[in-house]
Amino acid sequence: MDVTTSSTPSYRQGDPAQAHPGELARKLGYAGLIPFVGGALFVWLLTGRIDREPFIFLVNAITGYAALIVSFLGGLPWGLVMRDAAEPDDTVRKALWWGIAYSLLAWVALCMPAHAGLVVLGTLLIVAYLNDRKLYPALGVEHWLTLRFQLTAIASLSCFLTAAQI
Repeated sequence: MDVTTSSTPSYRQGDPAQAHPGELARKLGYAGLIPFVGGALFVWLLTGRIDREPFIFLVNAITGYAALIVSFLGGLPWGLVMRDAAEPDDTVRKALWWGIAYSLLAWVALCMPAHAGLVVLGTLLIVAYLNDRKLYPALGVEHWLTLRFQLTAIASLSCFLTAAQI
């Protein structure tokens, strides 16, 4: 058995076919947009037409969901690097730092008034995608970027549109 060692961890281990999003991942990703799109649509349709309390509940639900998704996106690189990396290199360090930063910034956005927090969350979704454009190829999952772009575009636009209406 030939065992080679390297000072740089290998991130491209495993079946290359698994580096592509399958149909289930695409369907679930698009299903994850339902609260974003539905929430933005409801806010636009219901502004001034329902009582303040249910409207605030709706806005808080959208904001909370956006914060959860930003935190989820921060956790993805953690999962990818923890499978192979014993010694952290620059890619691993960046992935770990950004993962924590997303969660902390999403929490700050969640504490802000919704109209401002949703703008921050929409921006964080875009920043996460831009960082992942650099990170995913290094981690061997660059084929997920097309799906990530589509999901990010719709989710961030929904956050911005919701913020514009409240």
